[in-house]
Amino acid sequence: MSHHTLNQAIHLPHPITGSFFAADWNAPRHVKTLISTRNGGVSEGVYRSLNLGAHVGDNSDHVAQNRAIVQSQVSVPLAYLNQIHSADVVQASDSVHTPQNADASWDNTGTVACAVMTADCLPVLFCDRAGTVVAAAHAGWRGLANGVLQNTVAAMGVEPIEIMAYFAPAIGAEAFEVGQDVFDAFVTNLSPAESAFQAIGGGKYLADIYFLARLILQREGVNQIFGGEHCTVLERDTFFSYRRDGQTGRMVSVIWLDKGII
Repeated sequence: MSHHTLNQAIHLPHPITGSFFAADWNAPRHVKTLISTRNGGVSEGVYRSLNLGAHVGDNSDHVAQNRAIVQSQVSVPLAYLNQIHSADVVQASDSVHTPQNADASWDNTGTVACAVMTADCLPVLFCDRAGTVVAAAHAGWRGLANGVLQNTVAAMGVEPIEIMAYFAPAIGAEAFEVGQDVFDAFVTNLSPAESAFQAIGGGKYLADIYFLARLILQREGVNQIFGGEHCTVLERDTFFSYRRDGQTGRMVSVIWLDKGII
């Protein structure tokens, strides 16, 4: 049985205004987060306006200006990744000057910010309760099924019970239509994942990526999980959505340690 019903009302959270917001969680004071919306940048057309993706066909000068806008809000350099829908995790400091092929990064130095770009895939921000290490993961369904969250938790080097996670905006359960291959990729190895899928006929399902990520993290021993209330597809004035628009921009979710206030 699914925990969704087809005729349930879709309740959107309160709209976000402005270019950025922070994770709503009880992380230590010196753990800083920044999550961008689609607004407040210089890109035009389908990329309007704060597109941070350099790989989507946008004007490179506009992307550089937009990245500078984000960087102005963060006290340490952002470490962007060359995201490849993998389960690979790197140390963020290795990805500042030359973006590494990976889909998650971690840092315990406070000299760099972990950053992941998305436009429907799930961005997950992590820290430990003591605020000694942070991480960010890009979890599309492939990365999620292949272990990107488990690998990120392992790379952080602390007990999972000490870790808290925040789900930044991703495609919601009302909009994420998938096929049998996605269902099988999760349910074969994690039978409770069946509850994250609602059959809609023709071998298609509506999938709840937040629910899937929560299951995976809880299985790893991570129980402090926050966020997961937005839908990038439905909140079209606030977020880019690849599923909705095809050619579009990318948002960024960022986390770092502010050593100045420890």
